[in-house]
Amino acid sequence: MHPPPPAAAAMDFSQNSLFGYMEDLQELTIIERPVRRSLKTPEEIERLTVDEDLSDIERAVYLLSAGQDIQGTSVIANLPFLMRQNPAETLRRVLPKVREVLHVAGVDMQLTAAVSCLTILQEESVSIHTYAHAFLQVILLHLEHRDAGVSNAWLETLLSVIEVLPKETLRHEILNPLVSKAQLSQTVQSRLVSCKILGKLTNKFDAHTIKREILPLVKSLCQDVEYEVRSCMCRQLENIAQGIGTELTKSVVLPELIELSRDESSSVRLAAFETLVNLLDVFDADDRSQTILPLVKSFCEKSFKADESILISLSFHLGKLCHGLYGIFTPDQHLRFLEFYKKLCTLGLQQENGHNENQIPPQILEQEKKYISVRKNCAYNFPAMIVFVDPKNFHMELYSTFFCLCHDPEVPVRYTIAICFYEVSKLLNSGVYLIHKELITLLQDESLEVLDALIDHLPEILELMSTGGESSVQENKLSSLPDLIPALTAAEQRAAASLKWRTHEKLLQKYACLPHIISSDQIYYRFLQRMFTIMMTNNVLPVQKAASRTLCVFLRYNRKQEQRHEVIQKLIEQLGQGKSYWNRLRFLDTCEFIIEIFSKSFFCKYFFLPAIELTHDPVANVRMKLCCLLPKVKSTLKIPADKHLLQQLEMCVRKLLCQEKDKDVLAIVKRTVLELDRMEMSMDAEQLEKEKQQNDGRPMSDKTFEKKRRDTKTPTTLPKNIPISVPGPSGTSTPSTSKEVKKSKLIRSQSFNNQAFHAKYGNLDKCPSKSSTAGYTPSVSGLGKTSVISLTDDSFRTRNASSTPTSFSPSPSLPSTSRTGNSVDPKSSGSKDTQPRKATLKSRKSNP
Repeated sequence: MHPPPPAAAAMDFSQNSLFGYMEDLQELTIIERPVRRSLKTPEEIERLTVDEDLSDIERAVYLLSAGQDIQGTSVIANLPFLMRQNPAETLRRVLPKVREVLHVAGVDMQLTAAVSCLTILQEESVSIHTYAHAFLQVILLHLEHRDAGVSNAWLETLLSVIEVLPKETLRHEILNPLVSKAQLSQTVQSRLVSCKILGKLTNKFDAHTIKREILPLVKSLCQDVEYEVRSCMCRQLENIAQGIGTELTKSVVLPELIELSRDESSSVRLAAFETLVNLLDVFDADDRSQTILPLVKSFCEKSFKADESILISLSFHLGKLCHGLYGIFTPDQHLRFLEFYKKLCTLGLQQENGHNENQIPPQILEQEKKYISVRKNCAYNFPAMIVFVDPKNFHMELYSTFFCLCHDPEVPVRYTIAICFYEVSKLLNSGVYLIHKELITLLQDESLEVLDALIDHLPEILELMSTGGESSVQENKLSSLPDLIPALTAAEQRAAASLKWRTHEKLLQKYACLPHIISSDQIYYRFLQRMFTIMMTNNVLPVQKAASRTLCVFLRYNRKQEQRHEVIQKLIEQLGQGKSYWNRLRFLDTCEFIIEIFSKSFFCKYFFLPAIELTHDPVANVRMKLCCLLPKVKSTLKIPADKHLLQQLEMCVRKLLCQEKDKDVLAIVKRTVLELDRMEMSMDAEQLEKEKQQNDGRPMSDKTFEKKRRDTKTPTTLPKNIPISVPGPSGTSTPSTSKEVKKSKLIRSQSFNNQAFHAKYGNLDKCPSKSSTAGYTPSVSGLGKTSVISLTDDSFRTRNASSTPTSFSPSPSLPSTSRTGNSVDPKSSGSKDTQPRKATLKSRKSNP
């Protein structure tokens, strides 16, 4: 006997299984019970119900007076809207109720009120004077809320209000009460708030007022008994120094910073160090060398014995410190500071033991995280350290450190150095060849985050690598980057295999720089086929488009005609005539990129006919996309050289107007016709004059030239019942010299507007059958000179082309259109198993 299939084995309806299902259902019932209990009872719903006839102001007053907390919070959140709608009534009736509610409000309502007051200030619903009168006391009253989050929210609102309040209001309402709030008899929270307010007020008063009224409070708070207050005031000294000027900073602020840098609390010393670094530009060379440099030296020496958080801050500010003290270090101090930086770059790496994280004590794990932050900050400051040692000394002084950072075991460190890689390359200039191997290492990094950071400036980096090294000759570029191509291809494959398609898209976009870096043969054999594969197999549309555009750039810079023809043929056969409608859509995307990147004549020669052939595509989305592309297609034409292509375009649009059954496509066709009608054709004046001289045997006058140009731009139509067949592709005469076309008298059609268009083409969906429309041709404005064709004419059918291999193999036959006026039939067949599609009215075979 065969064992039952898995599905049957899983369907066990025994008694034990049913009991198991019942237990699961009971558990679900228990889970749902709290949800049911949370539903409102009729009494609660009655209490929450408000009369709908009340106005917004009346409803707000009612809810603040008798509603529940959640309703009051909703009213306060809606306060900015009420102020915009009716500020006078809101201030008179609603705001007093808000003040009453806030006295006993919870945390949510307090936070909402702080945000609403700030929003009203930012929206300028009322004047500053009115705002200060109505809201300032509310803000000041809740600054010392027992909840730290609420207090900080009101403080942020007050600091924003201080920016716009007039000086007199600031003095009477904020500065004068601050004298008592900053005393030791007040709470710690009150003194912390006073520190932040003082830092904001300094920029609002003159130097005399600051020196007489604000600086005494600052000194008092810098000597507070609580280290939190001293640290907070120390961090405000930077803002105060900017407000009082250089002289007062040197005489008042600097002594306080020196004293605070020797504080017993590490957090206060850290705040003093960071403030000193930020104020380096304020002090002169004497102050830096005699006062600040000894403090920095002492701070660095004691940092390894202190808390790791000090090392994190020190490593973060190293770059700014090197810049501010540049030129002050003695050679010995310079060397010792550099050695200190190198030690920080490898901090914690000596303790790597390969143990499982679960086996490491939590305190050790926390310490290692801080060490990672230190090394990350060192990587961030690496460009500044290159300036510090001089790029000429990079190889001897910093190369080994750079190598360690690029090979660091932690991703954040390698990610940061990858971000800085471009800056490092620029600083090294002619010595950029020294970091070739590190570029390859980061390109091959196992983390896609590192790769994503590196490729942001990959074109600039590669350009520096190829031109800034010892060998800058074009032919010898590859010799200086031997591993570049394998690294680039491996990076793309890793990105493609991941789920991070944005990184993949970005990388493909950056590959467009490769023609300036490596030879066209290398691109042709190592990258072009990969671009085709991505376009045809990748499932992410932005990635496919990025590959398509990069492929067009590769083609643009490829000067070998044989390779060019093979790429063009493959684009047309595998995309334009592919079995999958998705590939044909990507072909239209490629056509759009070709119009953008290449010349107009190139597009007309190779891609014009294969593109407009898709007007007969069986898939509506393809026809719709082509219709949207037609204005750009028409913009590539130049009269009179491309008059035959203009006629081809005209006939395709007319067939779409008459035959299209899909209403969405037809709507786009009609809009496209209107846009085509407004377009003006590019004129080839020289060609026009030559043609006129050949035909008439005399030079062309300015008036005649202007008339011919107008006629070429002017859309015309033929009277009904005058069928004129367009010569098939096998004909030898061009439309510009055909006597039959010359003899037909063309009449200018009216421009399409909305009323005329609907009146004339309102029933285009109901076109008569082929037999009854042989002599009828609708006018297509904007397509140049039109000609009426017999709808039974087979000259417009596409020929069956022999199958061609999909690989890069030379092929002499390409769908092309020369500028001399001879039209060539495009191939309509795809690969070997693709059936050719006939562009006829009798039947259209859909691709499988």
